Amino acid sequence: MISPPAPARPVRAHRPLPAAMPAPAGTLTPIVGVGAGGHAKSAIDAIESVFRFRVVALLDADPALAGTTVLGNPVLGGDALAALRAGGVEHAFVGLGGAGDTSARRAGGALLRDAGFVLPAIVHRTATVARSARLADGVQVLAGAIVGADSRLACDALVNAGAILGHDADVGEAAHVASGARLGGGVTVGAGAHVGTGAVVLQGRTIGTGAVVAAGAVVLEDVPDSGRVAGVPARPIRRGGAR
Repeated sequence: MISPPAPARPVRAHRPLPAAMPAPAGTLTPIVGVGAGGHAKSAIDAIESVFRFRVVALLDADPALAGTTVLGNPVLGGDALAALRAGGVEHAFVGLGGAGDTSARRAGGALLRDAGFVLPAIVHRTATVARSARLADGVQVLAGAIVGADSRLACDALVNAGAILGHDADVGEAAHVASGARLGGGVTVGAGAHVGTGAVVLQGRTIGTGAVVAAGAVVLEDVPDSGRVAGVPARPIRRGGAR
């Protein structure tokens, strides 16, 4: 006699991860940022997601921004940097991104270090960073990004929201891997380079120092220092935008 099938077990709804409990404000380490534009908002979101630091101010050289706020944080003039450091604030972050030009990000990091600040690596709570990955000071890994095993990120490198770095990636100083970009295993991104939104770089390829990969490009070959490529597959951009 064939036994009747066992009744199906009820399917339990997936439970979301519990929200992190915020720490009391007095236990958080004060931190100041340079730059009060759009990227500053993303950096603040990452900082606030892990409840280690408390943003006390943003500094920006644009006089029109003085006295405004970004996500509730006051914006001060650039001349307030020394006063904040003298007042006991030891940590800082760069709130400058750079779409295609990372020089402002590099300059911001240099300004803060020259003023005596420590720039901690900042990793959003929802990012995934392999335990074997090495992050230098000033690195930022934003929401939903993935950094693969044995990857190395030099100081002030930026891995933007949702970007994916495969194993053994090597991202240079102040380089920017933009939102949604995907780098295969063993990709090298030179100092100051920019890999645009949604771009794909084939495994083992090199993006040279100061190079720019346009948004959505698919890179099948190495890109030389200061090179600029776009398209599928990516080809050099000549003067006037021709390929």
